[in-house]
Amino acid sequence: MRILLLVLAGCGVTAVGWATAQPSKPLTEPGKSADPIPPAADPPAATSDVQLVERCLTARKDYENSLKALYEYYAKIGDKQRMMWTERELMAYHLMWKPSYNLDVKDVPPPTLQASINVKEANDLYKAAMEYKGKGFGDDYILNMRRAELLLREVLEKYPNSDKIGDVAYQLGEIYESRAYKQYDRAAKYYERSFQWVKGARTDARLRAAVLYDKQLNERSKAIELYRSVIDNDTDPDRIKQAEKRLAELNGRK
Repeated sequence: MRILLLVLAGCGVTAVGWATAQPSKPLTEPGKSADPIPPAADPPAATSDVQLVERCLTARKDYENSLKALYEYYAKIGDKQRMMWTERELMAYHLMWKPSYNLDVKDVPPPTLQASINVKEANDLYKAAMEYKGKGFGDDYILNMRRAELLLREVLEKYPNSDKIGDVAYQLGEIYESRAYKQYDRAAKYYERSFQWVKGARTDARLRAAVLYDKQLNERSKAIELYRSVIDNDTDPDRIKQAEKRLAELNGRK
């Protein structure tokens, strides 16, 4: 009988080969009693997913960078067939749905960032992202949304004090809320960051975050907090009215 051997590699299960099962040997010699076999000790329980998520994110990045390096190598030596292979694998990687698992691990920057400096490079990245966001159909649409996401996240990584980070956060909120992702926890957090990073920003970000916490994430207390924030900070009568109506419903009032 052949047995598929499996090992946990990074954040996934990977097949590493086949082996032929050997016939089992008796545990004791005939006529002798067997010593009791002590139970296997339970592995220590994980107290947090932080290290596991960090390993998963590192594995993703290493995989992507390895494919990029392969593509560049094959391009340099003129191997068009293998260039095509790596390009297709990279495309498949970017099309793959990749959840965040833990938003506090290398995902959503803290609310303390300040949008204070006009940075040309950040502006150029933002403009490039907007050239892709929402464009195309089918797989092209998904790939373009991935491209826009990568460019916008590059702004936050390289230029965290850019005066565009509020707009970047809002656009990321829309991307993660879109059908290309449907990652509503991420979307809500980035909507929040858009008005936290740019004080006094009067957009629909508060209401959009509130609706996601309310309708998609079932976090009633957070939704109530944000509906109240809409009433206190927004200037759009329709948004204020919508927040007041939903707040009354959540509080059990007519």
